[in-house]
Amino acid sequence: MRILVVGAGAVGGYFGGRLLQAGRDVTFLVRPRRAALLAEHGLSIKSPLGDFLKADPPLITQDALNAPFDLILLSCKAYDLDSAIASFTGAVGPGAAILPLLNGMRHMDVLAERFGARSVLGGQCVISSTLDAQGGIVHLNDLQSLTFGEQDGSRSPRVEAIAAAFSGAFDARLSDDIRQDMWDKWTFIASTAGITCLMRATIGDIVAAGAADLAIELLNECSAIADSQGFAPREASLERARAMLTTAGSPLTASMLRDLEAGMPSEGEQILGDFLRHAVSADDCPVLRFAAAHMRAYEARRERGASGAR
Repeated sequence: MRILVVGAGAVGGYFGGRLLQAGRDVTFLVRPRRAALLAEHGLSIKSPLGDFLKADPPLITQDALNAPFDLILLSCKAYDLDSAIASFTGAVGPGAAILPLLNGMRHMDVLAERFGARSVLGGQCVISSTLDAQGGIVHLNDLQSLTFGEQDGSRSPRVEAIAAAFSGAFDARLSDDIRQDMWDKWTFIASTAGITCLMRATIGDIVAAGAADLAIELLNECSAIADSQGFAPREASLERARAMLTTAGSPLTASMLRDLEAGMPSEGEQILGDFLRHAVSADDCPVLRFAAAHMRAYEARRERGASGAR
């Protein structure tokens, strides 16, 4: 199976690197600047689960991409989806499977409209990773799970083949209800990102401030929206979310907060704004509405600063 990993950052670089380590046929589609870093330093993973270094990882840039791949693993930020699509279109043949690991759900419609729903698998991952100063991947804990499946829940030959390719590389699970899995994750990350960005604090700090009830209220709002769309969160998922959002001393934050504190672009619109658009009435979701507005105001200020406007 020929696998194209779109991007070699903290997520794509990690999962693609583990596939390389397991002996799979992997190529990374990267921009010229990332290609130069990888050529100089190699693809490096530092992890509690074991380090890995590939001195000369297989790379390709958009201008050289003119042959189909069996699997396209899409790991870009949600706000980079349009440019990512433009970069990997040359790799999509009639039988290609596109497996996105983006946050939210809007990308599923965008990809289906461009390539056809049959080409798009559902997918999600749970990993905490970042890049160091040399572009190496730093895995911050021992979570490295990737869940995927056909959107209709079927066990097709292609997802069985993908499961075989992933086996032994990381914690992979073939799901019979991937859209529910994706909504469960979206509900949790919208709640976590929304409250930690709104309060500019860790969960532990929010609990210490006596505001854990706001985190739970946001979770309840997101759960109600998911329910209205036919994807009520599973009770086990809700129990885990409630526990994680109310743990005293917890250092948990969302990657969106790290982006915000660094003055970087955020996925606020894809994670919070799009969730709010699914609400029957925004007036029923005051905490989510406030969190989404907070991130929109941040983006407006960031873009104004980037343009040099005063």
